[in-house]
Amino acid sequence: MGLAVSGMLLGTGCDSVSGIPGDDPGSAPAQAAGGDTTSTEQAAPGGVPSDVPALPPVPADAPVVGAVPGVPGAAPALRRFAADLRSGDIATLQESCWTIPPLTVQTMYADPDPVLNALAQPGSAVDGTLTWTDGVTTVTADELGVADGYACGRVSAAGVEPVFDAADARHTVRRYLARTIGQPLDPADREDRHPLVCAASPATWDPEAGGAPVPAPLAQNPGTLDGITGFTDQQISSQPLTTGYMAVAVPVTNASGITANRTFLLEQGDDGYCIGDISS
Repeated sequence: MGLAVSGMLLGTGCDSVSGIPGDDPGSAPAQAAGGDTTSTEQAAPGGVPSDVPALPPVPADAPVVGAVPGVPGAAPALRRFAADLRSGDIATLQESCWTIPPLTVQTMYADPDPVLNALAQPGSAVDGTLTWTDGVTTVTADELGVADGYACGRVSAAGVEPVFDAADARHTVRRYLARTIGQPLDPADREDRHPLVCAASPATWDPEAGGAPVPAPLAQNPGTLDGITGFTDQQISSQPLTTGYMAVAVPVTNASGITANRTFLLEQGDDGYCIGDISS
C-alpha cells in the first residue's frame, strides 16, 4: 500500500468555485514563478508578519463573543468573523476563512444563529484549541487563527468532535501547492504560522499501520517540490488509506513544463490534516 497509491484512480474532489486559484471549471492550471515564500519575511511586533496587511478595527456593532481566559486576542478575532457571519456574505467568508474548504464554509455557516449563540458564551482554551458552546452547538478555533487577528470557527453539535474530511485533506494540499508556487491563498498562510507539514518529532508517521512510527519523511526533506511552477487544481483527487491517513493526487508542472501526477500522503490529527510524504 503506502505510496503505491500514486498509480491508482483516486476519488475526485470538487471543493468550491470561489476563492482558490484554478477553481473555476475549465480553468488553466495555477501558474507562478517557483519558490517557497513561506519563510522569508520577518514578523512585525506582536507576531504578525510585516507582509500581512493590517486588519481593520473590530466593527463596533460586531456580535458579542465570550472572552477566553488567558487568550485576550480570541474575542476580537472571533468578533471579526462573527460580523461577517451575521452579514450572510458567503463569498466574504470563503475568502476570509481560507484554511477551510470553501464548500465546507458554505455548508457549515448556512445558518448563522446557532453559531453566534454559541460564540456569545464564555470560551475556554485547552492545548491551543479554543471552544465556545451553548450546550447545543459548539464552535472551535485555534490560536494560530487568533494570532492572525481573524479566526473562523469550526461548527459541530455539542459533545461531538469537529470533523475533518477528504475535502479538508485536499484543501491542505491545495494550500501547500499554492504556497510553493508563490501564490498562497492568503499572505498569512505560511509554514511558520500555519504548519501544513507533519512534524518530525514526536515520530507518529505510520501510514501502513505497522506499529512502528517514524518521523514524517517530508519534514526531513522539505524541498521535495522545489522548482514547480503550477498544479491543476480541478484535478485534485483523494482516497482514504489506513485509519487516519489520506492520499491526495494532483497533476504538478515543473520548470521544464512537464506535468505529472504527484501523490501526497496526509495524516489526520486533532486540528486537521498534515502532509507527511510526497511521491511521484
